[in-house]
Amino acid sequence: MSSFLHRFAEEFARLEASNLDRLAELYSGDVHFTDPLHEVYGLAELRRYFSELYANVEHLHFEFISHDEVCEGQGYLRWIMSYRHPRLNGGGLISLEGCSLLRWNGEGKVERHRDYFDAGALLYQHVPLLGGAIRWLQRRLA
Repeated sequence: MSSFLHRFAEEFARLEASNLDRLAELYSGDVHFTDPLHEVYGLAELRRYFSELYANVEHLHFEFISHDEVCEGQGYLRWIMSYRHPRLNGGGLISLEGCSLLRWNGEGKVERHRDYFDAGALLYQHVPLLGGAIRWLQRRLA
């Protein structure tokens, strides 16, 4: 078990809207962050991205399931994200499983963070009208 990944997961899980200045403790100034919906370069842009994310949800929590260092300075975290958004799923709790691939430098800060998750399960399936169409299509394809 990687001590870096364990520490990162613990610190990341403690992030909230009021302490996003702590991102500088976790990420390098030139961090490159990607998820299925966004691509962000630099710590200032990452902080802006997280500020918008936390401003638009009523609840956001990460539970880290497992982690593994695949080679020196690189590893992955598996997680379950739970969140509430007032305009999605009737304001109910939405949970999503995903994985983050991280690469960190010798100073112990993440330089590359890439998230993998199902964007439909995160967002599209919970939008009125669009969500119903997506679920109908999924049933037809199954």
